[in-house]
Amino acid sequence: MPKKYRILIVDDERSNRKLLSELLSEEFDVVLAKNGSQVFQLLNGEQVIDLVLLDIMLPDMDGYEIIKRMKNNDNQKDIPVIFITVLDSAENEEKAFQLGAVDFITKPFHPSIVKLRVKNQINLIEQKQMLEEMAGIDGLTGINNRRSFDTIYQKEWQKILRYKDPLSLIMIDVDFFKNYNDFYGHGAGDAVLKEIAKAIKNQLNRPEDMVARYGGEEFVVVLPRTEKNGAMQKAEKIRKAVESLAITHEKSDCADVVTISLGGVTHEKEDGNPEAFLKQSDEMLYKAKSEGRNRVIWR
Repeated sequence: MPKKYRILIVDDERSNRKLLSELLSEEFDVVLAKNGSQVFQLLNGEQVIDLVLLDIMLPDMDGYEIIKRMKNNDNQKDIPVIFITVLDSAENEEKAFQLGAVDFITKPFHPSIVKLRVKNQINLIEQKQMLEEMAGIDGLTGINNRRSFDTIYQKEWQKILRYKDPLSLIMIDVDFFKNYNDFYGHGAGDAVLKEIAKAIKNQLNRPEDMVARYGGEEFVVVLPRTEKNGAMQKAEKIRKAVESLAITHEKSDCADVVTISLGGVTHEKEDGNPEAFLKQSDEMLYKAKSEGRNRVIWR
């Protein structure tokens, strides 16, 4: 079933809100606001807003101030804004575009034109999402790439701050992978990375669990709402799954087959920051490698 995009209509005139809602509600999920305060209640709420139709003249703050605040908020700055207003001067239109509006419609408006311009913006959103999804996949292994990880990780971090749930992170490195590449060739090395990515992914049985290729022979696993004991057990299962592939590695100093080292951390506090948390996981990985590899070390 195709996604039904959510459009926020902002106008202090009830008749305008009603007209625009009736015009768009058949194809889109429409939510309404009559002032700036309501706008930010909705934007900061749990519902995702995909597009904003914004009047300029509002009782508490004007549309220009609203879009300025949106552009200064990392969670709202990419939401497209179409101004719909009686202010039809070139100066008003120029200011709207300078502030980041994607379109400018003057009142009285023609319903079919409004509908067409909204659809155009939704099409652009879909194209952007498709490109981002394409860019988010690692070309070799087919799992999430570093860029995708960065995005998902930041979102999960915001969730744990909001809902106070634990978050576990596992950094993974293939043991003596350079030796493997030098001895067996880069083609064989690529094949190993594919098999390892598949083995890790097969151990993640919840939709929110995520594995990404972090770079080279490194992988990272994000386990939302997972406490330390559960995450450690998951890490050990991943280690065993890779070892069980039984891929011969004659140039490894820790086993006769390809193995991985894993470093993990669990965030169960309300403070901290995502960069420091990621660094702690990397430090645990370094410790796992320095203590003999093919093992899980947890903070």
